[in-house]
Amino acid sequence: MEKDRRIEVMGIVNLTDDSFYEGSRCSGVDAALDRIGQMVAEGVDIIDLGACSTRPGSVPVGENEEWERLEPVLKAVRAASPDLRISIDTYWASVVRKAYELIGDFIVNDISAGEDDPLMLPTIGELGLEYVAMHKRGTPETMQGLSDYSDVVEDVKAYFVDFAARADAFGIRNWVLDPGIGFAKSIEQNYELLKRLKEFKGIDTCPRILIGVSRKSLIYKYFNISPSDSLPATQVVHLAALQNGADILRVHDVAEAVRTVALYRMLS
Repeated sequence: MEKDRRIEVMGIVNLTDDSFYEGSRCSGVDAALDRIGQMVAEGVDIIDLGACSTRPGSVPVGENEEWERLEPVLKAVRAASPDLRISIDTYWASVVRKAYELIGDFIVNDISAGEDDPLMLPTIGELGLEYVAMHKRGTPETMQGLSDYSDVVEDVKAYFVDFAARADAFGIRNWVLDPGIGFAKSIEQNYELLKRLKEFKGIDTCPRILIGVSRKSLIYKYFNISPSDSLPATQVVHLAALQNGADILRVHDVAEAVRTVALYRMLS
């Protein structure tokens, strides 16, 4: 039944100083723990830790610096909240392996779906971790201008049909599909993906869909406002995403997203 449907809110915690939305940046362990504590109080289901910005135009910091930022926060979070579900936003297999040795099971949130590190998918299969595979083109530095799709939904679906086969070959059984809103897509293509989200439900071995639209350019550029002014419109898009089949909302603003999920359930 729809009211029994599993919907989760994933809260964004960026251990960086250059993520596109200033409010998500946490400098140091104490700031990260404060933000995580607030999100837990607001009803978050998953905390997504990112130690390298992946906004369009950003420059990667490398796997060693990424781990140096992550390690102390992971230790502190696991000590403070042993049962909290953690996701790590990384495309480095070495970071995944070190994190697994430190805290055990977690979710890997990979914007490259295994394309940026050939060791990623074998590592996920070996460790048996839950995996979020996202669609993009190019790298954050080069993806702008790569939005020449014949049909963005059909092209992204074809990408994930191919990914499903790759995942199966590496023994990855528990993966989540992220169509990559804002990554090498025009504003219009982003909304087309959201409108036709249910079409991704037919892909074999993919039971769940994650959507990340929080305060992104499809909202603030469309209205010519700033990310800071984009919260109300973000919740409108979240509601539409839920109506069209999203299972996980990746968000900056947990309390508002939790309320949006509650209202969605009332309306369903």
